[in-house]
Amino acid sequence: MATYFTPKTFRFLRALAKNNNREWFNAHKAQYEEDLRAPYQRFIADLAEPLKRISPHFVADPRPVGGSMFRIYRDTRFAKDKTPYKTWAGSQLFHERKKELMGEAPVFYLHIAPGECFLGGGLWHPQPESMRRVRAYMVANPASWKKATRSPAFRKQFALGGDALTRPPSGFDPKHELIDDLKRKDFVASSDFSDAQACAPDFLKFALERLKGVAPMVDWLCGALDLEF
Repeated sequence: MATYFTPKTFRFLRALAKNNNREWFNAHKAQYEEDLRAPYQRFIADLAEPLKRISPHFVADPRPVGGSMFRIYRDTRFAKDKTPYKTWAGSQLFHERKKELMGEAPVFYLHIAPGECFLGGGLWHPQPESMRRVRAYMVANPASWKKATRSPAFRKQFALGGDALTRPPSGFDPKHELIDDLKRKDFVASSDFSDAQACAPDFLKFALERLKGVAPMVDWLCGALDLEF
């Protein structure tokens, strides 16, 4: 079994949080490559084949540009926070039809940050038409949504999250049994794990088990949007 992340990964991210400027990052870029980006991309590459056994339609792409791993550079154009670098490392395992769908598809997601590691999946910030379709599908298929997100196995590991409306969405019964879920603006679930678990030799196996755990929800969301799973 391979080890990907190490304590050096988390030391680098903690140091970056204290020194979030271009001068420091440029002086430590080799450390970023060796302790964070390279092992993360190796993990993604090793995940590609076993991911197909969960769903043949989702992709783990290890390419350094345009692949699964997010860039460490922040987009600060419209942000009050002008620090140039993310102090975490994330990746998404995306649907094979990602480009044609313009991001309107569920993903699996892995987040690495000191004390804030998690893995999950779902649909983040969908556009109004996708939101409408998910809500309509939920009303038409309440039992399958509950099966995907209320099972003891799911609830033991995952928690639903994201933003939600304060009032019921227009056109939906405020007394509907799933009104709290219909009010969601994000349909996502996540499962936390420790830095030590991320550094363990069996992390690939661990991550695959968690991906299998959130797969029923991702599968359900694919069904809502008429996507293959």
